[in-house]
Amino acid sequence: MIATTQDTVYQGRVKLVQPLKGFRAGSDSLLLAASLQERTSGQALELGCGCGGALLPAAFRMPGVEFTGVEIDPDMAVLAEAGAVSNGFGDRVAVVAAEASDWVKAHENRFDLVFANPPYFEPGRISPPGEGKTSAYLESLDVAGWVKAMVFAAKPRAPVVLVHRAAELARLLAALDRQTGDITVLPIAAKPGEEARRVLIRGRKGLKRGPVRLLAPFHTHDAAGAPSEASRRVTEGHMIAW
Repeated sequence: MIATTQDTVYQGRVKLVQPLKGFRAGSDSLLLAASLQERTSGQALELGCGCGGALLPAAFRMPGVEFTGVEIDPDMAVLAEAGAVSNGFGDRVAVVAAEASDWVKAHENRFDLVFANPPYFEPGRISPPGEGKTSAYLESLDVAGWVKAMVFAAKPRAPVVLVHRAAELARLLAALDRQTGDITVLPIAAKPGEEARRVLIRGRKGLKRGPVRLLAPFHTHDAAGAPSEASRRVTEGHMIAW
């Protein structure tokens, strides 16, 4: 049994059970949860849910939606399931320990919303990550594979949403352009005047190709380094309108 900590987000309203060592939910997870447009019903899927850093906040924001989280690391899947129970979401949040591209084969065209915070680095491109971080940081499935799995599980016209490194935008667009339309990119920058380090990117399954919308950056901090008003709203559980 791995050592864990009990943490909260959304000003104490959502509980997370996280590994003491290894990948822990951070701002990317909250940005992903906040980027999901409100739904009052239906089924949503997160591929690579980890310990639930985006899955559980999303479930809190949309109490009428049923969520499924798929996670390749069985220890992280257990923690996500424990978090779902701790928050009282056990009847509508299911967690499966499985590899994403294999699991979706039995779930084509099932979900009204699919989202992911995939591992950001190709093996061999960075130094070996620390204990418990390999599956969170290193790709077992490349960007094209992640997008293909997400789109496969989505219903026609359903949104697929990712948060990723801005440096991978070309790969993300190439994968999404073949399978989705209505593609929108929201750059995430630390401060005004600084380059984006992350992107939120959304497409809709099966729509015709069209112009890609590149929005003005979302700044997590103001020029003085204090958290921006937009960032504070994310930590409070509000949706990003984009």
